[in-house]
Amino acid sequence: MKLSRYTDYALRALIYLAASDGRLVSIRQIAEAHDISQNHLMKIVQDLGSAGFIQTTRGRQGGLQLARPAIEITIGQVVRHTEGGDPLVNCSTCRISQGCGLPAVISQAREAFMGVLDTCRLLDVARMPGAFQHLFAVDDH
Repeated sequence: MKLSRYTDYALRALIYLAASDGRLVSIRQIAEAHDISQNHLMKIVQDLGSAGFIQTTRGRQGGLQLARPAIEITIGQVVRHTEGGDPLVNCSTCRISQGCGLPAVISQAREAFMGVLDTCRLLDVARMPGAFQHLFAVDDH
């Protein structure tokens, strides 16, 4: 299964926030740390905020932080939210779909994939923030 760039950027933003130890950070800081588009990231952050993953504080001293502890957020939750429930293959126009067993196999594989992601928490993937903390240096400009 290939995850979308949207999901990739969402996970990067969440990892950055998890490594920030509750400090408020800006979209610009995350975008610069990962060398990604600030405009694209803004849409993703809004979506993650609406979904309850990120909390935003407006104003001059505002910023972003996780809406709940990183140990309470699973990678599976994030991927389900960002990827949606679309099937991996669309069999609706296939001539052999009625007698084919491939959809069941693909569904089973997806369930196994998501099952693994459900056991992994955001805290697990951000477990060594010291290894990349230099990339996330606080820059208040």
